[in-house]
Amino acid sequence: MLSRKQRLLLKKILSLFSVVRGYNIPVIILAQYLSAIFILAPEKRALDILFDGDLFLLVFASAITIASGYIINNFYDSQKDLINRPNKSMLDRLVSQATKLKVYFGLNFLAAAMALLVSWKVFLFFSTYIFMIWFYSHKIKKYAVVGNLTATFMAVIPFFAITLHYYYNLSFEEIISYRSHFAVIFAHAAFLSLLLLIREMIKDLENIKGDLANDYRTIPIRFGVAVSKKIITMLVVLTIFPVYLLVAIYEVGYMDIYFYIALIILIFFLMYLWKATSKEQYLVLHNILKFLIVSGVFCIVLIDPSVLYNGKRWILAS
Repeated sequence: MLSRKQRLLLKKILSLFSVVRGYNIPVIILAQYLSAIFILAPEKRALDILFDGDLFLLVFASAITIASGYIINNFYDSQKDLINRPNKSMLDRLVSQATKLKVYFGLNFLAAAMALLVSWKVFLFFSTYIFMIWFYSHKIKKYAVVGNLTATFMAVIPFFAITLHYYYNLSFEEIISYRSHFAVIFAHAAFLSLLLLIREMIKDLENIKGDLANDYRTIPIRFGVAVSKKIITMLVVLTIFPVYLLVAIYEVGYMDIYFYIALIILIFFLMYLWKATSKEQYLVLHNILKFLIVSGVFCIVLIDPSVLYNGKRWILAS
């Protein structure tokens, strides 16, 4: 049996895990590595990517920065979350605000140190990223449109960092020769960005009571729920364009199965959206988008499944 002090410590660890959304961090790391292997640098051997020291530092600096971002976001949203997420909020409050800030600064210091080990330019990149996350949490997220766009942009910045890692030193002639490959990268990024932006819009609908009580000026509060749903519908329609590029023009292997299924799910998503009126229904829509995003990460391997097969053979041989 655990003592009272041990139980309290365990609860605080679970609370901190909830605050940094520890369940998201492995997915973020996996997404960056799979993107590097199958999308950003498919010409390189998977093992060379996995054992790339600078990439390791970039990926984990990104993950740590995002974890610290969750902390500062939780810090500023503590009052709003009491209304929007009362159960999670009670768990998160087991760790004091002072402790959260200490962990926040500690994680940011660690991320900056890892970035500096790569180069001073990477250090500046992540320092700017850390500042942007703080400024978003402190000010920008309260405002319609710009808050949604900023949240989406910050979610894809880690993938932008990895892209720069592989293509920063290309000459103009090499960029021209890689243009079709960049088109594939852009199409993947556009599809992910649209899903993330739609998710941000759904979160605004889901959290409308807490946002209204805390003077947030989100789209459904400023312009109404119907306008918000029309914008989401338009964004869903826009996902057709990157999907068309990826499945009809460029080669994505068996991942085209994922994109076809995603479009079908998004059609039912829209039908349910226009019927939704309660927080619980918007939460269902939110979870559908989370499923599409997370499943999309795992489905990246469908671009070239032979990579996994060859990796398994190498592991067994060694």
